[in-house]
Amino acid sequence: MSEITLKVEKRSAFKRSISRSMRTSGYVPGIYYIHGGENIAIKAPELALRPVVFTTESNVINLEVEGEPKPFSCILKAVQFHPITSRIIHFDLIGLKENEMIELEIPVALKGNAVGIKDGGQLQFILHRLNVKCLPKDIPSHIDIEITNLKVSESIKVSDIKIDNVEILNDEHAVVVSVVQPAAATEEKPAETEGAAEPEVIAKGKKEESAE
Repeated sequence: MSEITLKVEKRSAFKRSISRSMRTSGYVPGIYYIHGGENIAIKAPELALRPVVFTTESNVINLEVEGEPKPFSCILKAVQFHPITSRIIHFDLIGLKENEMIELEIPVALKGNAVGIKDGGQLQFILHRLNVKCLPKDIPSHIDIEITNLKVSESIKVSDIKIDNVEILNDEHAVVVSVVQPAAATEEKPAETEGAAEPEVIAKGKKEESAE
C-alpha cells in the first residue's frame, strides 16, 4: 500500500464563523483520532488535501502535525463535501495501530474486457468500493477483479472475491459487477391490434353523436 505525507496545523476554535473564515483562507478543518488516544483538532491546506481525497487508491497517511515530535500513521476515514460547490469542508483521519484490526473502504478496480460485451451485453459496475477489515500491514491499495471471462447474464459477487488476511464485510450475495442483456433486447414488443377498421367505427360513432 502506498504512503502519502500530509502536513497539518492544530486548531483550537470551533465556531462556525471561524470554520467559514478558515475555508475562505484555503484551509479545511478536520480531526485526527485513534482508539485509546486523544483526538487532535487540525486544519489542512485544501490543495494539500486533494491528493488524499481524490484518488482511486487507499493510502496510508504520514500525518505531520505542527508541534508534534513525530508523524502519525493514519488513513482517511470520512470526508464531507459542500452540497453545491462539492468543495471539501471537513475530513476525519483515524490512527493506525500495528496489531489492531481496522475497518475501511477499499476501491475496486476492474481488469480486462468482459467477453460478454463483445456479444452485445452491457457492463454494470455496481460496487465501486468494498468495506473490509484487516490489520494495517494488510490494507490493500485497491481490489483487482478480473472480468475478462465474464459472459452475458453472469456476475461477480462479494462471495467470489478472496483476499489473503482481509475480511470483506459487504453482504456476500451483493453483486459487484455483471454483464446484462441490453434493455432494448429484454423489452416486450406491444401486441398488434387486430382489425384496423375498429378505430374508424368508433370515430364515426362520435361524429354521429355530435351531429345530434
